[in-house]
Amino acid sequence: MGRLDGKVALVSGAASGIGKAVSQRLTAEGAVVADCDITEAPGGITCDVRDQDACIAAVATVVDRHGRLDILANVAGVGIARLIGELSADEWRQVIEVNLTGTFLLSQAALPELLASTGTIVNMASVAGMRATPYNAAYCASKGGVIMLTKSMAIELAKAGVRVNAVCPASVDTPFLRNFKIPDGADMSLFTRAASPMGRMVDPAEVAAAVAYLASDDAATISGTTLVIDGAATA
Repeated sequence: MGRLDGKVALVSGAASGIGKAVSQRLTAEGAVVADCDITEAPGGITCDVRDQDACIAAVATVVDRHGRLDILANVAGVGIARLIGELSADEWRQVIEVNLTGTFLLSQAALPELLASTGTIVNMASVAGMRATPYNAAYCASKGGVIMLTKSMAIELAKAGVRVNAVCPASVDTPFLRNFKIPDGADMSLFTRAASPMGRMVDPAEVAAAVAYLASDDAATISGTTLVIDGAATA
């Protein structure tokens, strides 16, 4: 038997990287998983998390298909590396709207169903929301916001039985990170402070394992926490 047998989960950003790994792990743990992404995929739910109506429709589709919703994993995210003096307002808005506002909108859309099932939310934050990284102001601000959004929701929803937690990984070996372009003129010495003492990146499956734990009854009294996965980089 799996820890998540009988549960229905919605995973945003499920087309690749961490989101795909989370979808696979929750499925392996016994959950019925609805994949959600801005990229269309067979059987998946197409959703731009910046769009409130799209978020509401995504949740409605899950309930129409499966009758309930127990787990929401907010994984969809973007990042743009820029010198702070060169970061455009549009770029700033894109990162904030996907990472932070999207997490809020999909959580809000899912809330009635999660209240009915006394379900759980797991948000994808980052160590960049806890300790700044260079040339990453919008991303750091968005992930710091996700952490505080998580804590606020956890307090508000605790008596209703809905748990809300965040996972804070360091550098994860994904296409997102491999395609992350450092801006011209960057001072590479500034990146040394983010190095993991373990000497390697985090595997997406390791992040997915943390999400599965927080979504399970093994974490029944854990809410409002940020589970850091960084090989002691922020220790």
